[in-house]
Amino acid sequence: MAKDYGEVELFGVGGSPFARRVQIALELKGVQYTYFEEDLRNKSALLLKYNPVHKKVPVLVHNGRPLAESLVILEYIDETWENHHPILPQQPYDRALARFWSRYIDDKCLPAISKAAFTVDKEERDKGTEESLESLQILENELKHNFFGGETIDIVDIAAGFIAFWLPAIEEAVGLKLLTNEKFPKLYKWGEDYTNHPIVKKNLPQRDRLVGFFKARYASSNTASK
Repeated sequence: MAKDYGEVELFGVGGSPFARRVQIALELKGVQYTYFEEDLRNKSALLLKYNPVHKKVPVLVHNGRPLAESLVILEYIDETWENHHPILPQQPYDRALARFWSRYIDDKCLPAISKAAFTVDKEERDKGTEESLESLQILENELKHNFFGGETIDIVDIAAGFIAFWLPAIEEAVGLKLLTNEKFPKLYKWGEDYTNHPIVKKNLPQRDRLVGFFKARYASSNTASK
């Protein structure tokens, strides 16, 4: 168990891949925390107080001091509870690379997948599919070991959790095929290994509810276009 560093609170939403990132990091570190489930249609006064800029989850509050943005929070967790399960590499160059790939996932992969799945315009949707396949191929080429962090989970694995768990749910919901064993064998196996890691597995949302959410989002986007 990690050393006690005071009160830790996490504000999140059950289906959010970004909030789940923080939960997984805290659990890997053995950090005790209190979780608050938010309703983004009726945001709590505390969430608005702690994240007045973006007004969204996740927010980590450590001894009364709030932090927003999941990748920023992950680095803070790693530096604060540094003696158990490092999630960033120790060497400066490797740390910089891990930051790069984590940002790549958020800046390139996630927007492309969202475009491929939920854009109404067919031309844009096809473009999103092409961009998604390109970004997944780049990750496939980058994956050299069981995990992006080598033999243990690191910040890139946690950031890529969206690809391992949320992407298959999106694919099922909207009839999309991106992450297949035939196209991306290393990334596909990584996704299975990551989601079956004991700590990760117990901190993932219910798949059927997630699929239902994405089906509703897909139907709504198509209805709005008519």
